[in-house]
Amino acid sequence: MNAPRNRRGFLRTSTALIALPFLESLGFRRFASAAPVPATAARPKRMIFLGFGWGVTEQSWFPDVAQPGPGYPLPAGLAPLAPHKSDFTIVQGLVNKDVTGGHSGSTFWLTGANEFGAPGQSFHNTISVDQVAADALGKETRFDSLVLDCGAAANASGHGQGLSLSWDARGKPMSGPRTPVEAFHRLFAQDTTPLEVQQAMLRQRRSVLDHALESARELQRRLGRTDNAKLDEYFQGIRDIETRLSRDERWLGAPRPSPGLPEPKPGLAGYEEIRLMYDLMVAALRTDSTRVLSYRQPVSTLLTSLDVRIDAHTMSHYLGKGAEYLEASEKRDRAQSELLAGLLDRLKSAREPDGSSLFDHTTVVYGSNIRTGHTLDSCPTLLAGRGAGLKLGQNLVVAKDTPLCNAWLTLLRGSGVAVERHGDSSGVIPQLLA
Repeated sequence: MNAPRNRRGFLRTSTALIALPFLESLGFRRFASAAPVPATAARPKRMIFLGFGWGVTEQSWFPDVAQPGPGYPLPAGLAPLAPHKSDFTIVQGLVNKDVTGGHSGSTFWLTGANEFGAPGQSFHNTISVDQVAADALGKETRFDSLVLDCGAAANASGHGQGLSLSWDARGKPMSGPRTPVEAFHRLFAQDTTPLEVQQAMLRQRRSVLDHALESARELQRRLGRTDNAKLDEYFQGIRDIETRLSRDERWLGAPRPSPGLPEPKPGLAGYEEIRLMYDLMVAALRTDSTRVLSYRQPVSTLLTSLDVRIDAHTMSHYLGKGAEYLEASEKRDRAQSELLAGLLDRLKSAREPDGSSLFDHTTVVYGSNIRTGHTLDSCPTLLAGRGAGLKLGQNLVVAKDTPLCNAWLTLLRGSGVAVERHGDSSGVIPQLLA
């Protein structure tokens, strides 16, 4: 470390597998098989977060705010969910108050962060609610969470920046499978690499990690305050890698479970893509491969598969346009509700060892960061499942400007996750609790 400091030299010492952040002191400047759970044991809690871009058709998706409670008429956009009406609650009035971007707000849908909340940074995010849940609920499974994305570009599906809906403890985007085929292989493909080779590979990764950590700690003593803050973030990344390596070691040699469904065909898009992703989610929960899932769903390809010729962005601004734009928006809503109804059917029919269903122990979050057009008040929010002890079958209208994160906090605590707050939450929503 007495040699002149430069980033290339440091990377060479750490075998160049773990990249350092751009540190000002190095010349960079900012420019303008766990054991099965016995049948008699309490069943584990699960959580699913399903997000879609471009919002909904506000005239035909939201129930009438003048008819709160269980007796509300189900609007046309939710009509396919009629068999499940007593098993979900619509929450109206929730907002992410610090989100200002029109369609890009899905970046903060599960975090509630202020994009400009960190001084000196042009972008800032925090941990998403699914990852908070994964830290508590995912300790015994092969995957602490399953993060699913869609193959479509974010701006083609009404989503903001990021690689999915999920953000880690450092506020960094998390990637995941983008197609049903990728998700199937992540969950269920058997690793045919000989066990001794797998063990050797893990030892090598640990050696690289130890070397990088030692070099970074030596470097830390020579950095200024700004770069030390950046290096702290780097150390958090190292700790995350260590956690993943420890999990890989625990599951080394354990065969993947049988999914109970065939491998998906490649090239699926839109309606069938989403349906198969839902099937894989149920398989992941049924085999206890994970207990927390998030899915940033496609919209543009869904429209194409429905033979809608209007592009998704133009359709989302249906107000003031011709009737065909409104019809396209309503057709999308019905298709999404049909798909969700199918998922709820499968969760209810999947049996647990104690005779209960997956639905009895799972919370399903379904919604969007945006109401419609560029309107950000009252994020569409549907909550289903009995895993968090929610009061279901309700049209719940909360007080104006209630943080969306209050709903996330309510779900976390109801699922046994001990947290004081999440994002910009100000407390739980008592009316949501059974």
